[in-house]
Amino acid sequence: MSVANRGQFPVFVAIGLASALIDILLLQTLVWSGFHYTIAVTVGFLVGFFVNYVGHTKFTFQKQKTVGNLLGFTLVVMLNYLITLLCVALSEHGLDSVMIGKIVSLPVVAVNGFLWGKYLVFK
Repeated sequence: MSVANRGQFPVFVAIGLASALIDILLLQTLVWSGFHYTIAVTVGFLVGFFVNYVGHTKFTFQKQKTVGNLLGFTLVVMLNYLITLLCVALSEHGLDSVMIGKIVSLPVVAVNGFLWGKYLVFK
């Protein structure tokens, strides 16, 4: 790994943490407001998608925004969305907690997103 690339994962994580914080706060606010968890997760993911795409394109991988990397990033986010929904549904069903499932999903989708982003989407 080159010296320039060594800083990518910490930047990826920082952008991901900021996005996750926004996502979780939005998710919890919507759940507390009476929205079904699937709607809350969806809205959180859409906002997170915007923050992540712009942040990772500009700062993590330092690439131009293109239709190709937007489509690739969208596919990765869709996969991560399904992973998150599965974790949240299992947690809500088994533990009566949306938040535990959301938190459990975060490291899984972070590693998945970085690897797909680095080696396929923004290569």
